[in-house]
Amino acid sequence: MPDTLPEAPVIGVIDLAGSEREALVGEIARLDVSVRVGESLAALAPDCDLVVAHVRAVTHEGWAMLTAGAPTIVVSESLRHDDLRKAMDAGLLDYLVEPLKHADILRRLIRRALDLDRLAKAHEQSRAELQALNARLEHHLEILRDDQRAGGHVQRKLLPRQGVEHHGVRCDYWLAPSLYLSGDFLDFQRCDSRYSFFYFADVAGHGASSAFVTVLLRYLCSRWLSQWQTLLPEAFPSRWLGELNRELIATGIGKHATVFAGVVDHEQRFLHYSLGAQLPMPLLQSDTETVYLGGKGPPVGLFPDVEYPIFGCALPERFRLWLCSDGVLECLPSTSLDARLRELEHRVSRCTRVDELKDGLALGDQLPDDLSMMTLSGFDRG
Repeated sequence: MPDTLPEAPVIGVIDLAGSEREALVGEIARLDVSVRVGESLAALAPDCDLVVAHVRAVTHEGWAMLTAGAPTIVVSESLRHDDLRKAMDAGLLDYLVEPLKHADILRRLIRRALDLDRLAKAHEQSRAELQALNARLEHHLEILRDDQRAGGHVQRKLLPRQGVEHHGVRCDYWLAPSLYLSGDFLDFQRCDSRYSFFYFADVAGHGASSAFVTVLLRYLCSRWLSQWQTLLPEAFPSRWLGELNRELIATGIGKHATVFAGVVDHEQRFLHYSLGAQLPMPLLQSDTETVYLGGKGPPVGLFPDVEYPIFGCALPERFRLWLCSDGVLECLPSTSLDARLRELEHRVSRCTRVDELKDGLALGDQLPDDLSMMTLSGFDRG
């Protein structure tokens, strides 16, 4: 194969004038390169891609200048040449003895040095581009973080006031997003002088898209409560979940949620509720026992034209209804789902406040999921 390179680099040759220099230039020119010749580095053009320097033409001070410039190959007629040692001491490690006798090796050294230099320049360019890209990315990430912090602040403003009470029933909760925005949401609203409505939702996924669904929840809650007088109280949770299901599917964002919705009849001390794949189910705590509520329902936002069954249960005079997102289960020590549900039931039976249950969870520096829990307690909390 001919000694050719994909480009025509500029090779500078530093050597004393004479037949040996001409022969050296001739051997290098076989690489199909442009060769510039001079008796010193200063005599060469500054655009050389590589320099071949003969030790007899370089001064003591010249070696330091060569190490700071283009890639350099040192050639000598003898290993014993004192200037060869000076070149190596200066950091020029590529050298060849008797270059005319080993011209093929010289050309290979030149090719290798040019390839390494080309790779080094490409690496430096890629590194500079990557640094610039990282700087732009960090800038955009900071903008995104600012937006999400602001969104999280707005989302918290949509939550009910901590400890809000309607007709002798109090709502307490704890909600912690895995980052800035949460896919968990809850609410507790007064309907009229007899009824109140609440819901507890866990939207699939994290981040902004899931948080937007919680805004939709809040909007639908307000819109339907404005029509409260036209609806049967016991059917309200089922009708509301059906509307939410249609709205989520119509958005086309591919989000679904697990939701528990209930109407409390404060006069009859009765809970009417419907649910969409709630896990874990709410726990009803009384003075004598703690039990999971019963019932099933399809997830909200996955299947069109589904109906949500209506369930109900009597509420003791002194009760506490516990609702937890599935992220809470991941913070319990058991391995299987059944074992975690039993562990949650056991812990709830020994707690009277949300903080007590929260403090017993294994919470790391990074939450595995959005976490939330809520209690409704009444009518006589003692």
